[in-house]
Amino acid sequence: MSKYQCAVDFDAITALDVHTHVEIDSSGHRSLDDELMAASEKYFKSGAERTPSLDAIAQHYRERGMAAVVFTVDCETATGHPPNSVVEIAEGAARNNDVLIPFGSVDPWRGAAAVRRVHQLVEQHGVRGFKFHPSLQGFEPNDRRFYPLYEAIAEHGVPALFHTGQTGIGAGLPGGHGIKLRYSDPMLLDDVAADFPELTIIMAHPSVPWQDEAISIATHKSNVYIDLSGWSPKYFPPQLVRAANSMLRHKVLFGSDFPVIQPDRWFADFAKLEIKDDVKPLIYKENALRALRLRD
Repeated sequence: MSKYQCAVDFDAITALDVHTHVEIDSSGHRSLDDELMAASEKYFKSGAERTPSLDAIAQHYRERGMAAVVFTVDCETATGHPPNSVVEIAEGAARNNDVLIPFGSVDPWRGAAAVRRVHQLVEQHGVRGFKFHPSLQGFEPNDRRFYPLYEAIAEHGVPALFHTGQTGIGAGLPGGHGIKLRYSDPMLLDDVAADFPELTIIMAHPSVPWQDEAISIATHKSNVYIDLSGWSPKYFPPQLVRAANSMLRHKVLFGSDFPVIQPDRWFADFAKLEIKDDVKPLIYKENALRALRLRD
């Protein structure tokens, strides 16, 4: 077992992608069941490129002079589908620690076992944060039953990254495959941010249809950030672009949603936005280094 030790040269990299999915493990087990994966591939117009190996992901970012946060989502209770290996992601990141930073994931419905798993993933495997997808995992983040999870994560001083807004997972299926969008309303995270001021929270994606709420939360709570993953920048809501250029210039982070959105495409589309030159390096890297507590 290899415990992750970060060896990224943060001065040398051009960008840090805080939202990169690992969708398959070495056994061939994928992160979603076949029906959800097929629907997701249709929604994102993706295919075989959806499941590169972890080493291939590392090389993809290494060739671009970037680093990436890598993770999966443990949603077994809600979906009945076991996750691909979180431990393997941590070990693969340790093997590629010049470009990869591992996040863990726990099934929030596992109660005390999930809390123990948080401690284990940090202490034994060196994960540097945790990823949650409330809609896919089927839980309301502000339900106090889940507060022991946040206490454990905060104890280790690592961030929690939550999917917010619309999701492509289940899109186009009858009933959305049972996935409920309201669990990813960012206002549910406002409660968590208020009750755990020591916990860094990253709200993933433009939070459509709740973008104004997300901007308000990130403006009001110093411990809350927004990542810009999951949407091509050409589709960013205009109020998000304005906020990124002004009051949230230190609170927004580059994220792609790899592999469904590639960093090359993200940067090509982002270059067409009217983002101030002095804001771009903050978004590309500097804000993430602070949010992930990799730099003061």
